[in-house]
Amino acid sequence: MKGEIEKFPILRVTEQGRSEVEDTLVKEFSLTIILNNHELVTLLCSPTKLKYLATGFLLSEGLLNNKDEIKKITVDDRRGVARVETKGDKEFAGELIFKRSITSGCGKGISLHGATDAQTLGEVQSKIEISAVEVFNLVKEFQHRSQIYRATGGVHSAALCDTTSILVFAEDIGRHNAIDKIFGQCLLEDIPTNERMIITSGRISSEILLKVAKRNIPILISKSAPTNLGMRLAERLGVTLVGFVRGKRMNVYTYDWRIRTDGK
Repeated sequence: MKGEIEKFPILRVTEQGRSEVEDTLVKEFSLTIILNNHELVTLLCSPTKLKYLATGFLLSEGLLNNKDEIKKITVDDRRGVARVETKGDKEFAGELIFKRSITSGCGKGISLHGATDAQTLGEVQSKIEISAVEVFNLVKEFQHRSQIYRATGGVHSAALCDTTSILVFAEDIGRHNAIDKIFGQCLLEDIPTNERMIITSGRISSEILLKVAKRNIPILISKSAPTNLGMRLAERLGVTLVGFVRGKRMNVYTYDWRIRTDGK
């Protein structure tokens, strides 16, 4: 955690008065992703799991399909550059070459190919079910995983789960980045995503829903709200969308048969 936070002296003001205290802030880092010598994007992110972030971003954008395509990945932590080389040079649409966008992936995550994904993506096929009690237990464990959030309140978290446990966990200042770190780790370490679930602390927008549906993940759970387009895409793509999981309550927006409420 030490490399992800920085302490600053601040003035704290309350109804009782003012005092000089030390506050803990999350670090913000700039990572430029270069694929086969094409500069694609600069992400504002947390300075951890950068190899996973670069890999997951390329996977989410359809610029990588599997681990075997990767020839080499190098990350320069000092300069903030991730270089990815593939075995076959990727073809780019003209408007994508040297495209440079700077984003934390919170207000609206960068998406190079997302416009047509919703039209071409097939429905997620899965008969997985989970009880409401298991959802509550997983989200409770999820909330206690992030030391950075408890110290700063400045990051989003994401996790890949089965019905009983958290398998992969990541956090980042950007909610899109946290999920891409999960998918990058899964790709590089051969961790299956089929018949699994994603839990996120962030809002479920259309981009988040598409990231998850592309990995054929049938259940997406959040502590926060979905957008209307996020919900409509979940409905069309066969994803069970669960939001506002807090304490012992939740909202199930789509495909509610996957959430058992019989206590079993």
